[in-house]
Amino acid sequence: MTRRENPSPALLEIPAGYLNIMGYVDESEVNGPGSRAVIWAQGCLRECPGCFNPASWSFEVNELLSVDALVSKILSNPKNQGVTFSGGEPFWQAPALASVARQVKAAGLNVMSFSGFRLEELQSEYGPAGAKDLLEQLDILIDGPYIESLALNSPDSLVSSKNQRVHVFNPELQDKLTWASDQIEVHVFKDGSRLVTGYRGNLVLEEMGA
Repeated sequence: MTRRENPSPALLEIPAGYLNIMGYVDESEVNGPGSRAVIWAQGCLRECPGCFNPASWSFEVNELLSVDALVSKILSNPKNQGVTFSGGEPFWQAPALASVARQVKAAGLNVMSFSGFRLEELQSEYGPAGAKDLLEQLDILIDGPYIESLALNSPDSLVSSKNQRVHVFNPELQDKLTWASDQIEVHVFKDGSRLVTGYRGNLVLEEMGA
């Protein structure tokens, strides 16, 4: 096996210190414990049947945002108690996200990530570049790909399919696992667009209509 450095040439187009993201929202309460900023990374190889965010599969540049600008954006909202990385596959941009995580943790926020990789893959020498650095910054990891035949939509489940696992690295958060795979929330922005998230991780960007 060889190390999976660059699954797509498009990753090489991302300048050092920048992230290619699909979406961002503040004050989410369905993507981890408490009120959180959520960053959806752009790019995923899995193309899982029933994926909630197929628009995130492409590695082509969608929105480039510097690490410093993203950290500033997160910390500018005092209601953000933590940060969640979703996608797409966050670990294909692990070095930049590790930098984001270090800075927001220094400001007192906790950090959580979803990943289609299993923890064991991320810890191995064959994982994505920078995976171990990002893992070291995480308070919570939900690992494993979404498998449609094992889907869960329940107030008693933290995960979207039965194969996925919740790893709590920070014991202070053990009693704060309050989200569920049947939750949904809608964010309406100033330009009239809206973002629907939660409900097994779904991210939908829509224009408000009549």
